[in-house]
Amino acid sequence: METLLQLFGLTESAQLLSLSEPGWGANLLRGLANSLQIALGAFGFGLVIGLFGACGKLYGGPVTRDLLAIYTTVVRAVPELVLILILYFVGTDLINKASEALGGGPVEISGVAAGIWVLGIVQGAYSTEILRGAIQAVPPGQIEAARSFGMSPTLIMRRVTIPAMMSFAVPGLANLWLIATKDTALLAVVGFSELTLETRQAASSTRAYFTFFLAAGFLYLMVTLLSGVVFKYVENWARKGQPKLRGAG
Repeated sequence: METLLQLFGLTESAQLLSLSEPGWGANLLRGLANSLQIALGAFGFGLVIGLFGACGKLYGGPVTRDLLAIYTTVVRAVPELVLILILYFVGTDLINKASEALGGGPVEISGVAAGIWVLGIVQGAYSTEILRGAIQAVPPGQIEAARSFGMSPTLIMRRVTIPAMMSFAVPGLANLWLIATKDTALLAVVGFSELTLETRQAASSTRAYFTFFLAAGFLYLMVTLLSGVVFKYVENWARKGQPKLRGAG
């Protein structure tokens, strides 16, 4: 059996992926944890931006709608790698210049905070459009009924609009979350130690490119499968009491 494992190179691969030295498994898991930390932060930050952006597009004045239209158009038109480079380097430069103007020294920005901020801005543009469409899909009769009971706009949003729009928004938000997990790989270009950068460092040090990138792909696949289970539960919860769609699992 051991000879068979050696024939297929599985023994060597197991050693390389071991959690203890000289294996690199712990490095990959640390990179995965960093990726998930940034993805969760960026997804949540993007949801906040998206909710305010959707409300601004639907209920704001002409200037607000025009500014939000420019924001969503630019972010969705420019490649995400280019946006990350612009937001990261321009943002850090502006912060340091503001610190110098106030008499302070250079500011060392956390890689996690920078990653969340950069990806959150990108996620916010897509969230804005997803939530805007979900709000528009809410039957107008429900909003009119809430107004007839004397509810304020804020109360209507909290008690009627947001619960009713969830079933329309969850599928799009699930896709957005998966995009966030994969977009963390783009942060490797600015030197942040996430899964892709850890994988590249391990592969270049051992020359076992196939082993490590296959392992990274497996980790991303596991995140996708687990996320699918979670969002399926959330979608079923959001559709509770509604007619079941044909073909829905």
